[in-house]
Amino acid sequence: MARFDCVNTPISGLKILQRKLIEDARGFLSRFFCAEEFNEFGFNKPISQINHTFTRHKGAVRGMHYQKPPYAEIKLVSCLKGEVFDVAVDLRKNSPTFLQWHGEVLSEHNQRSLLIPEGFAHGFQTLTEDCELIYLHSAPYIKEAEAALNVTDPKLAIAWPLSITEISERDRLHPMIKLDFEGIVV
Repeated sequence: MARFDCVNTPISGLKILQRKLIEDARGFLSRFFCAEEFNEFGFNKPISQINHTFTRHKGAVRGMHYQKPPYAEIKLVSCLKGEVFDVAVDLRKNSPTFLQWHGEVLSEHNQRSLLIPEGFAHGFQTLTEDCELIYLHSAPYIKEAEAALNVTDPKLAIAWPLSITEISERDRLHPMIKLDFEGIVV
């Protein structure tokens, strides 16, 4: 029995996974990851790293991070507490949706995850106070492969649902997309 519904977004390879709950009087059980099912969805590499974030304030933004090949990673992003607007940007060279973004509300209540393939930048904005996210990665963090886009880049025109109340100095200083940026090959 499938424990997830997989919904395609308008961007090829970027998927929303809806967990199915098994509930009773005590509460619920939710399968968070199944290698066999996720292989069919495109998470076809082993989990290499799991990260957990906590963001205190509503309106805070983190992102838009990615790793350059050969360390590009598949990510599965889920919200364990609170509610976030989760965004992925297609950076794949020659993709018909190059530099397009898709945002999805992830929350502790809706049991959704965003499955982000290699070649995407990722970020989010908190829609409530005290948000916790968990990320499953197919590749370990490699400092030399780290890259990012500026969350306010007009070329991306991400429609953040709230005014940005907080952003790290590091994220605020990420570069804008240069005219010669052709994307990444994964």
